[in-house]
Amino acid sequence: MRTAVVIGTGLVGTSAALALAGRGIKVHLVDHDPESARTAAALGAGTDEQPEGRVDLAIVAVPPAHTATVLATAIGSGVARGYLDVASVKGGPRRELEALGVDLTPYIGTHPMAGKERSGPLAATADLFEGRPWVLTPTRDTDTEVLNLALELVALCRAVPVVMDADAHDRAVALVSHTPQLISSMVAARLEEADETAVRLCGQGIRDVTRIAASDPRMWVEILSANPGPVADVLAGVAADLEETVIALRGLQSADEDKRRAGTEGIQDVLRRGNAGRVRVPGKHGAAPASYEVVAVLISDRPGELAGIFADAGRAGVNVEDVRIEHATGQQAGLVQLMVEPSAAPALSAALRDRGWSIRQ
Repeated sequence: MRTAVVIGTGLVGTSAALALAGRGIKVHLVDHDPESARTAAALGAGTDEQPEGRVDLAIVAVPPAHTATVLATAIGSGVARGYLDVASVKGGPRRELEALGVDLTPYIGTHPMAGKERSGPLAATADLFEGRPWVLTPTRDTDTEVLNLALELVALCRAVPVVMDADAHDRAVALVSHTPQLISSMVAARLEEADETAVRLCGQGIRDVTRIAASDPRMWVEILSANPGPVADVLAGVAADLEETVIALRGLQSADEDKRRAGTEGIQDVLRRGNAGRVRVPGKHGAAPASYEVVAVLISDRPGELAGIFADAGRAGVNVEDVRIEHATGQQAGLVQLMVEPSAAPALSAALRDRGWSIRQ
């Protein structure tokens, strides 16, 4: 691949363009809002000038509701040798293209499993896709050359290719992406009218659960409108669990011993199933989940504190696998949780203590 055109210069389109441009690909940027394309170009994602001839690959990065029509126009104009989209749903756009009578041999549906709460070209980064799954949904009609172009794009973006059926993909993202977004928003919505005293008690748990609730509602309406059935199916299962959990909690309030016992069993069951599901979430770099030991370090809110901890961990020869920060309420301090291999935890704790850090058990 030597040339590409990116149609849609939002977060995903601009991030892909930045990755390609950084690896020597000449990228042309197109957007219905010329200012967005100019912004992406100013960031180094390519040029907002029209290509003079046919490019190697056209990447359509527009909302799902417009994906099929934009693809149909691009394919009809013959702007590229191959075409793909990066929409978060796959079955709907493909069926729309079929209904429009579009030749699908130069097309493949794809979906990079990466994003941010922020949108637009200014939120884009060239490393957005690194190490992330990038789903490819080829059909029997997909030309081999187009599949190879898509695989080259994934490699240039340093993502991990995953081949799936389009409808299976849509059911999967309903479970692992779309439903969590709605549930996060529902939990965060409970805070809107909550007493200020209660809100001030928010800790890391509520921050983790509601992080993605900060996402753009307009973007998510477009995504959910393209995949409503599978999301509703998952939510129906969650609703059934919620109903059983409410009944179990009411049972714990009862003076009847049998109802309290049933309530305890119900709560234990949902928590146990949650444990079993959490274990299946892939670990670092998509590998099997690993069990880490937590070394908790108290820090003050001063410049250089985090850098100092990581530097001291490096001097101790310990690799920090993951990190979380819990900020103290009403104080200029916090607790840094360093996740390390269990065998390395004692040595790291001792080394950090020797260097004056306060370790919390």
